Amino acid sequence: MSTIDYIKSDLYRYHGNLKLTSFLKSFFLNRSFIYSFWFRLSKHNNLLIRNHAKALLKLKSWKYGIQIPPNTIIGYGLYIGHGMSIVINETTIIGNNCNLSQFSTIGSNHGKAAEIGDNVYIGPSVCIVENVSIGHNVTIGAGSIVLKDIPDNATSVGSPSRTVNFNNPGRYITNKWQPQT
Repeated sequence: MSTIDYIKSDLYRYHGNLKLTSFLKSFFLNRSFIYSFWFRLSKHNNLLIRNHAKALLKLKSWKYGIQIPPNTIIGYGLYIGHGMSIVINETTIIGNNCNLSQFSTIGSNHGKAAEIGDNVYIGPSVCIVENVSIGHNVTIGAGSIVLKDIPDNATSVGSPSRTVNFNNPGRYITNKWQPQT
């Protein structure tokens, strides 16, 4: 799949459509989309485009306080809520249709960071530490500190986080992108 497909999937998550007016509105007014746009272009096949995008991504990282290294693997449909203060380790792997909220950190001091499944909502001020596995269709509540794996279809909260239920955990993931096959 192409870089453009990733950008389209991110736009769809914000607006539920791929209209030019939605793109222009997001590109000029939505810092979250602006950041993800340059993040996606930083993986472009064309060296000139890729290098230009990496330079702009670095500027946006400084301006918005979002640090997602260009080589981080993130699936389709990235949604960054409120576009500020997010730090992600470059070894993190994130699936499709993931929501990242403000003041969240996904990191590692000892090698590999977390692997996160599809349709995952990460609430504000969440800290995911080390090589944990987060399943598909998971909601992680605000302020949680994740130190252990979270199974599919779970809601996890607290410090340290614990699974509290399996009742409709993916409800905060709207406008899900379905990759074209």
